[in-house]
Amino acid sequence: MQRDPATPPISPYLCQRYSTLIWSLLDAGLQRSAYFYAERYFVEDIRNHDARHLYATVLLETGQPHSAHRLVNLPAKDARCTGCFNILAKCCMKLGRHRQAREALEICLRDRTYTPTESMRPRTASSYPDAAALSCQAGDSALKGNLHESAAMSYRHALALNPMLWEAFEGLCAIGDIPLIDNLFPPRPEPVLQKPGEEGPSRPVPVATGAGFFTPDAGNAGNLFRDWKPGLKAMDAPAGPRDSIATADSSFYGEPSFQAIRPSRSQPANLTVHPPAVRPLSSADEAGPVTKKLRSTTHLFKSSKSTGALPAAAGDGRPKSSKARARPALTNANLFSSPGRLAQIAAAPSRSTTMLGASKAAPSAATRRSTRLQSTGSKLAPSKTTTRDRRRATTKTRSQSQQSQSHDSGLEEEPGGASSAFAPASPGGQGTQSETSPPSTAGGWTAEQQRAAEEQYQVELADYQIYDVMRKFAAAVRAMALYDCRLCLNELERLPPQQQRSASVMALVGKAHYELGQYPAAERAFEAVRILEPYRVSDMEFYSTLLWHLQKGIKLSFLAQEMLSIDPKSPQAWIAVGNCFSLQKEKTQALTCFRRAAQLDPMCAYAYTLSGHESIDEDVNKAISFFQSALRADARHYNAWYGLGTCYMRMSKLRLADYHFRKASDIHPQNAVLLGCVGMVRERYMKYDEALELFSKAIQYSPENALVRYHRAKILIALKRYKEALEDLLYLKRTAPEESNVLFQLAKVYRLLGDNVKFTQLLAEVRDVAPKSLAKIRKLAESIKPQEEVMDQG
Repeated sequence: MQRDPATPPISPYLCQRYSTLIWSLLDAGLQRSAYFYAERYFVEDIRNHDARHLYATVLLETGQPHSAHRLVNLPAKDARCTGCFNILAKCCMKLGRHRQAREALEICLRDRTYTPTESMRPRTASSYPDAAALSCQAGDSALKGNLHESAAMSYRHALALNPMLWEAFEGLCAIGDIPLIDNLFPPRPEPVLQKPGEEGPSRPVPVATGAGFFTPDAGNAGNLFRDWKPGLKAMDAPAGPRDSIATADSSFYGEPSFQAIRPSRSQPANLTVHPPAVRPLSSADEAGPVTKKLRSTTHLFKSSKSTGALPAAAGDGRPKSSKARARPALTNANLFSSPGRLAQIAAAPSRSTTMLGASKAAPSAATRRSTRLQSTGSKLAPSKTTTRDRRRATTKTRSQSQQSQSHDSGLEEEPGGASSAFAPASPGGQGTQSETSPPSTAGGWTAEQQRAAEEQYQVELADYQIYDVMRKFAAAVRAMALYDCRLCLNELERLPPQQQRSASVMALVGKAHYELGQYPAAERAFEAVRILEPYRVSDMEFYSTLLWHLQKGIKLSFLAQEMLSIDPKSPQAWIAVGNCFSLQKEKTQALTCFRRAAQLDPMCAYAYTLSGHESIDEDVNKAISFFQSALRADARHYNAWYGLGTCYMRMSKLRLADYHFRKASDIHPQNAVLLGCVGMVRERYMKYDEALELFSKAIQYSPENALVRYHRAKILIALKRYKEALEDLLYLKRTAPEESNVLFQLAKVYRLLGDNVKFTQLLAEVRDVAPKSLAKIRKLAESIKPQEEVMDQG
């Protein structure tokens, strides 16, 4: 997992979004989700100390102190910061290395100039989880209680409230009720940097706050991505008091399209990593920043003025009802203002009232403001008003506005009203601009607006990158949960290169190859996992079983000893020890280890399944009990269904065997062994055509599976299709030249085809390989004549 030194570091906005998301997940108690995103953050740039600190912290929280210790215990040639020593001390205390912990803490005390990284700075934590986290936890409890329908409902509700909850998605995968990724996580367009002159604000993005993480807009039922379509318009909002800020102000709903883009009041406006220094709302800033869509707002202002929607002057003596009628036109102008502008106006309601008084009592100030912006063209005139003049005019405006408020008995101006967005038009027909706005650039935007647009773009891009990686990873995990292993491998290839080199991805690759029966490729993938994370415990039970299948006792023994030294209370360690004893034919010791694994984790279905397979040769009823316990822990554990089918097959209960084999095949439809087992049951029922179809399908999924090909050859012999059976048997002879059953069936085919020379040669080979089969050979030579067939049950 080495990163190219020429690769630039990741964006600070991406760092901030990852940090906020991971800490919020830890505060909510969703440790598996925090671990998932912490690993994604770390592999983005392994040189980033903030990512290293956060990943190590999550490893500590999830009970992996050895992995966390290795992460922060960098070699001497690498620069270890004081934050690394702080986490190193925590790891040493967890591991009982108190002297090393004291040394690390002393190093921390000597460095008084250290500045903590982003993830270690003070933050606002929520002591009570939100609705999404509670729904996810309710789903976990329902899943452990075998309430699968309730668990699926809770997980879906959690993802509807917050699509970033990885644990909820994993819960749906465990149940098997997994919607399509496009339905569960809709694709999002890549954000584009907004330029001057573009119409309309950008689409809302997830918000990472301190209290909640990626909090969706409250106006969309808590789901940011549900039913989102370009150009979607909301319905009319319920009417509310015009002078209320806390309620839905009716003046804000002049156009239905404005509701679709109205930001939530609880959503913060500034979401940047390092926000620029914002000037205080002094007397020179009472009007707030200018709206971003300067050309659009000026155009709408002129059109509304020409139709009589806006008064020509503030003190024209018209009744106050005309002012109320003029507000929808201003709402249309505010349609193209930025969400940050609306949030600032809502946060300072008194500024609109002040500007209203200024427009009534200080026409000269309005004239000065009108000279700042020309509506007839795209060029903006530079300001000639000094700061001292603006402050004097503002002081005068404030005193006059207080007098005007005492005589004004009309409706109170709401935030974002006429005076907060525009000033009265000058006699020359020029557009107006806020007196205190910064100087405009040649493109129509101020420097502050350009910085805000750039920051908004960077935040949206960071959110998009996190969401896109999660979505691609979810597609691979979904394919693996449905045991579509080839699709899983293809989806993993779509991940970014640095993500493909992570330990979790390599473990997923190993499991996919293991399920496909490609044991050498699976072994290479798991070895890569051990190199990337030597102290990793999860997924090692599959690696130990893989070594059992490959008959590699030395590697398996070494793995079992290392697992016990890392975490003796993990079920994966005892499963590895049990596999090691099973490979040495010590069934009693293996059963003891598997029983210990089940005691440490009663929901570990794999421990019960391995116990059943160890008991099937000695006590079939005991094995059935183990397999049933595995299904109570995990109803989708196809190995347990396969074990029950094998038990009933040995008891000659073909109907029950067929039922359990089919259940296992439904869960893992691409497993050649399971399809072969269903075919063997059909063969026992003398339904050769159905059995042949199942065997052929199994060979398509796994052409190298010798057992399935051998059974298909026997079916072809029974159906008198000798040439096709001869092809399968010759293939098996090349792969297993000393298998007596293959040689015996091949001799039978040559006898039926009338080739006595090859028949005699093969009988001699069978006599050499299996001397005890002389009686069987004699019976074959006496009973079978050319073009005759006898179905061999052996």
